[in-house]
Amino acid sequence: MEPTPDSSASGGRPVLVIAEVAQAHDGSLGTAHAFIDAVAEAGADVVKFQTHIAHAESTPHEPWRVRFSPQDTTRYDYWKRMEFTEAQWVGLRRHALKVGLDFMSSAFSLEAFELLERVGVFAWKVASGEVRNGEMLDRMAASGLPVFLSTGMSPLAEIDAAVARLRERGVEPTVLQCTSAYPTPPEKVGLNLLSDFRARWGCPVGLSDHSGTIWPSLAATALGADAVEVHVTLSRRAFGPDVPASVTPEELGRLVEGVRWLERARAHPVDKDAMAGELAPLRGLFMKSVVAARDLPAGTVLARADLAARKPGSGIPAERLDELVGRTLIRDVVADQLLAEEDLEP
Repeated sequence: MEPTPDSSASGGRPVLVIAEVAQAHDGSLGTAHAFIDAVAEAGADVVKFQTHIAHAESTPHEPWRVRFSPQDTTRYDYWKRMEFTEAQWVGLRRHALKVGLDFMSSAFSLEAFELLERVGVFAWKVASGEVRNGEMLDRMAASGLPVFLSTGMSPLAEIDAAVARLRERGVEPTVLQCTSAYPTPPEKVGLNLLSDFRARWGCPVGLSDHSGTIWPSLAATALGADAVEVHVTLSRRAFGPDVPASVTPEELGRLVEGVRWLERARAHPVDKDAMAGELAPLRGLFMKSVVAARDLPAGTVLARADLAARKPGSGIPAERLDELVGRTLIRDVVADQLLAEEDLEP
């Protein structure tokens, strides 16, 4: 099958919302398809998987990050159980496009990259552990597709090299701040790095979050991120090591709603003077005027105790109260009456 790059199904939105399934399907093709429907219903732009081919990526000696799977003797056995056939990947991609999602999957070997190139993805995601994989970066750049570069374990110099390598081959990557901690505590999210990355490389930036909450992605959106990525789980009770670092479909829906709201807010900067002009009719309701603090007869020379500031704001503005002290009333006024210039001697 020839590669068939897709145009983005996201409709050109400023912030791309990527829902990362990873291995949350636990090797079940049916569950993987269920994730696609859940992500689409939540309103995300992209559903992303991970493509593992055990013999091309690992050895039986690979240690467990977390020894979570009693049915798999080794980490290699786990990766083997996570594999789908090429035809199954084609079916997943077809399903994603049918429900309006872009399709992505991280390649963890050149064989996985070649499989995904045949299947068709709209963009490449460089996983945090593949940042130094020069051959992988070259192949991604040669495809002409967008590249999202995750940085979960890399120092700046390593990211510098990857960005430079992609740029030399004509690709402007989107660099994602990421912290490879599951779940990521607030102190390690690194929101400050979004502006640092943008200043350092002058490229699109985003956040790949493992906090298991929607807050970092919303904050990143408010800070101008071009893309946000979160892991998803169908339930907090689901099996797998990434569940604590994931959001549920319901939370994903709220995240998408918040991102779109923040997009609109950021897209419409407010001119404060113009806005005050639009709200001028409300000034009479919410601001205050100078009133008589008690019944006062004509001829009263006003003292401070004779005056008060109260709503509505349709009379002499309250900020002029001190200017009225010492002036003389030319007619009787009653308590709480808004004073007018015609009540006073010139």
